[in-house]
Amino acid sequence: MAALKPTEFSGEIVFLGRVPSDAGLASVACERLVLGFDGAEGEAHGGRTRLSCSRVLAQHPRGTEIANTRQLTILSSEELAKTAIAMELPEIDPQWVGASIVLRGLPDLTHLPPSSRLQGPDGVSLIVDMENRACVLPGKVIEAQHEGFGARYKPAASGRRGVTAWVERPGTLELGQSLRLHIPDQRIWSHFDEARG
Repeated sequence: MAALKPTEFSGEIVFLGRVPSDAGLASVACERLVLGFDGAEGEAHGGRTRLSCSRVLAQHPRGTEIANTRQLTILSSEELAKTAIAMELPEIDPQWVGASIVLRGLPDLTHLPPSSRLQGPDGVSLIVDMENRACVLPGKVIEAQHEGFGARYKPAASGRRGVTAWVERPGTLELGQSLRLHIPDQRIWSHFDEARG
């Protein structure tokens, strides 16, 4: 029996980018991403493993080598627009926030169920890890573009920062393609609210 259910939800790729290893957080726009099991070619966040960071300190001491489930940062064009409005900016360039992929048309992208898949036309499949929590790092890039606005990013992007993902099946992504959403075919854990406190 299938563990993942294909849905009728999909998102059109309207931006692709990669973060060069010497560029800090900002990404560079490109027309296609070639994805292998290590992530995008030439991507600073690539690799099968990474060093643990502040997001997983409850599980691992900082700097522990762990599996890399943060190879890609996927955002929603609609959520980026809402963040820009909250910041009182005309727009947020996806490069400023280190975007790998920006999708249009996939509702509530930031809250996709963990372990969902986004699958492209050639079969390339990305596993959604979880929500990418808003942090201050994109604010520093935005501050360089719009002085006085960088500190507004973290609160404005809360709940709208997209998701992190990693490559399950290699392939190529191109602008204009659609990624179809597949979700785990299981009910929500009955103790979820209790466990979260």
